Amino acid sequence: MSRFHPDLSIARFIPPITMGPRVSALLRKRTPEPGPVPDDVLVEDVVVPGAGDCGGVPLRLYRPRMLQGSAPALLWMHGGGMIIGHPLQDEPTLLSFARTLGMTVAAVRYRLAPAHPAPAALEDCYAALRWLADHAHERGIDADRIAIGGASAGGGLAAGLALLAHDRAQVTPAFQLLVYPMIDDRTVTRTDHHVPGVRMWTKASNRYGWTAYLGQDPGGTDVSPYAAPARRDDLSGLPPAWIGVGTLDLFHDEDVAYAHRLRSAGVPCKLDVVDGAFHGFDAVLPNRTVSRDFLRTQTAVLQRALFPDAPSGARLDRE
Repeated sequence: MSRFHPDLSIARFIPPITMGPRVSALLRKRTPEPGPVPDDVLVEDVVVPGAGDCGGVPLRLYRPRMLQGSAPALLWMHGGGMIIGHPLQDEPTLLSFARTLGMTVAAVRYRLAPAHPAPAALEDCYAALRWLADHAHERGIDADRIAIGGASAGGGLAAGLALLAHDRAQVTPAFQLLVYPMIDDRTVTRTDHHVPGVRMWTKASNRYGWTAYLGQDPGGTDVSPYAAPARRDDLSGLPPAWIGVGTLDLFHDEDVAYAHRLRSAGVPCKLDVVDGAFHGFDAVLPNRTVSRDFLRTQTAVLQRALFPDAPSGARLDRE
């Protein structure tokens, strides 16, 4: 019997739903409705130039109205297994980051598989990062303090973006915020991988998501590290990182291993493992104490990374 965190015990009633072509196609047709935006936040939708002939890349920007001068920014990638999802699904979290920390948050709407396999999504994210850096002055952004982050597939894209930015040497992200990231296609092929209490993202869903994104069966020898960052041999020179994952998450092993490998490569990486937490627990049950603590941890991590000179708690007391 799975041991869920006491705050998440209701998860035993959540049925395991497998994501496949039909379900994902239906979900892609549904766009979340934007919720109420606090009066003290300015929200702006822009379209930035994309790579090649892909057209524009939509970005949704959040910035406190009273924010003056140059401040850090966070480029955020939403989750959805590379096959579904929308930036609006994370809007409460992104508003919280912007308001609590006093910074710009930009959420990118990247192209989804299977219609747009790798590297389409990553190139969209890179175009968004370049735009933020190139327009930093006019947008009140400190180009030296742009973090990248995301949850699940978005966390995988953030990790891949860190690799791509390092190799292209045009923009240097200041930090990686990787929330239970989807980073290793080889998890699909493991025969010794048995995670009790899997919810929200199952082995079958993982196989479909990776197959759609890669455009081929996962686990092959020719998968790009930009698509599956855990395949990168040399992780040196990457931005400092934070990785958070639950013990009942399908991605637990790959995330913990990646954190250890970052440290071994000389990259500062803080690893937070939440006992008894399943994949996406904070999105499904956002009002539980363990979920609130998980968000507070991410906020504190961003504060330390992007506001190193701020007194401890100086900004977090706005929560």
